[in-house]
Amino acid sequence: MHLSYWELKNWFTDIDFTIVGSGIVGLHAALRLRERFPNSKILVLEKGMLPQGASTKNAGFACFGSLSEIIDDLKSHSEEEVIQLIQKRWQGLQLLRKRLGDVTIDFKPYGGYELFLQKEENTYNECLQKLPFINEILKPLFKADVFAKEIDRFGFHGIQEYLIFNPFEAQIDTGNMMQALLKQAVSNDILILNQQNVTSYHEKQNGVEVALGDFSFNTKKLLFATNGFAGQLTSGQVKPARAQVLITEPISNLDIKGTFHLDKGYYYFRNIGDRVLLGGGRNLDFEGETTTEFGQTEIIQNQLEQLLKEVILPNQEFTIAHRWSGIMGLGSSKNPIVSQLSENVYCGVRLGGMGVAIGSLIGQELADLV
Repeated sequence: MHLSYWELKNWFTDIDFTIVGSGIVGLHAALRLRERFPNSKILVLEKGMLPQGASTKNAGFACFGSLSEIIDDLKSHSEEEVIQLIQKRWQGLQLLRKRLGDVTIDFKPYGGYELFLQKEENTYNECLQKLPFINEILKPLFKADVFAKEIDRFGFHGIQEYLIFNPFEAQIDTGNMMQALLKQAVSNDILILNQQNVTSYHEKQNGVEVALGDFSFNTKKLLFATNGFAGQLTSGQVKPARAQVLITEPISNLDIKGTFHLDKGYYYFRNIGDRVLLGGGRNLDFEGETTTEFGQTEIIQNQLEQLLKEVILPNQEFTIAHRWSGIMGLGSSKNPIVSQLSENVYCGVRLGGMGVAIGSLIGQELADLV
């Protein structure tokens, strides 16, 4: 990097905090640090042109877990842990709404639905059976029943009789959300540099030396908010998980309104105006989708189209307008990792596919470690 005196002086000298990752977590951490340290110099480094992981690539679900997912989580986490996770996701969503405003993020409280394919008889029956119990353990948090049975009024095909409805879920506009966060960061005098890949870092006596290829600079504290790309940092406790998504062209008289989960949350879809966005299918090839490479695969894209044709939009013509993918960060536990890695280095990662819900809170918790 051939930098001038001015560039070195303004961007790379006397830095108090350097945050790696300009997604939901990174920007919330930066804004929180600004509240706590009004006169500090804060630099955010982003390796992509836009936030690289899932912050601008997600489906825009303001959700905290479908019924089958919560039941599933109870098999590997304690009841207390599961309730705590849901509480964090719920708090995170409120924090995001409060910071940015419902109008800005195009918050639409249409509610969330879970549907079950005919072959999912066992999961379906288990969900109906455990629904009262889950409502009971979530009551202290929501002061009302979260889940209820509802007859399908959307004309889906090949599914069980009842959908499970959750009135607390909503849709947001992911693009608007990230643009608003970036605007807030810039107006709070937070420096953001894109297309900057941190290749290594080295702890020194009173700070950290950060390398961007053959150029390096010093910062007092270094915070990683790189979620799906944090495998090395966390000794493999975070695994990348690619999510493939497609969106249709507008469909006239589209009836579908809301956010929908299918097959234990491995598939999810929603309307965006008159279009249908559909994503998922990681369970068809766990190994292949444990990657930090963006892209689509035939096996998953074909399955997504088949679901659209046979289940979601039966007897309806549609055209695929666009396809993309995002990278999430998962692990053996759903609990996020917010920790101090060494004297001056911290990380807030492993959002478990719930970044929209939990990201703002994890960003704050990360900043509060400092």
